[in-house]
Amino acid sequence: MALLDFWRKRLPKEKSEAELEEHYDRIDQMDLDKGDFFAMVVGAFMALWPVLLIVAIIVLIPMLFFRVF
Repeated sequence: MALLDFWRKRLPKEKSEAELEEHYDRIDQMDLDKGDFFAMVVGAFMALWPVLLIVAIIVLIPMLFFRVF
């Protein structure tokens, strides 16, 4: 239970409706710069490359083993 208490303390506190509305309004008002799209693409690739590598290994090793191509 101590571990659960540790994680519970790290959770954000409950916010009122006004605070949530203000938070969402700030998100809506954010503008993207020219370089933000490239940064998002690079960030997405960096987050997904381990998964892509594992999938490639799972597909390529049986193909090499059974000499499919």
